[in-house]
Amino acid sequence: MAHAHKLEIFRGLVKFKSNTQKIWGVLIFLTLVTAVEVVLGIYKPEVLMGKVLGMKALNWIFIILTLVKAYYITWDFMHMRDETKGLRRSVVWIAIFLVLYLIFILLQEGGYVFDVYDNGFIKRDF
Repeated sequence: MAHAHKLEIFRGLVKFKSNTQKIWGVLIFLTLVTAVEVVLGIYKPEVLMGKVLGMKALNWIFIILTLVKAYYITWDFMHMRDETKGLRRSVVWIAIFLVLYLIFILLQEGGYVFDVYDNGFIKRDF
């Protein structure tokens, strides 16, 4: 059974007449977001070098723009919008759990490596 894909993006704000037009529209959106990332990465504005929640504001912008692109690619090109709510949630919850777990591991190991370089060998009891 054929299933027609929705020909709109941004939750229906922009509508297209064909799949080809939609692909070009999505390509333009993703290109603009990537161009903003590249320009910010090249110029590194001094305004965005201040600390926000322990990291530079520029790093937060990169993280947010990367998440926007990942969400949009998953939502449109992997057709998650056409799936059931349960499947969408299970995919997102697993990804969130794995990212949080990765952050925890990186912070734990990074802290240990920093302590080793700073103070010499340290034995940790967890």
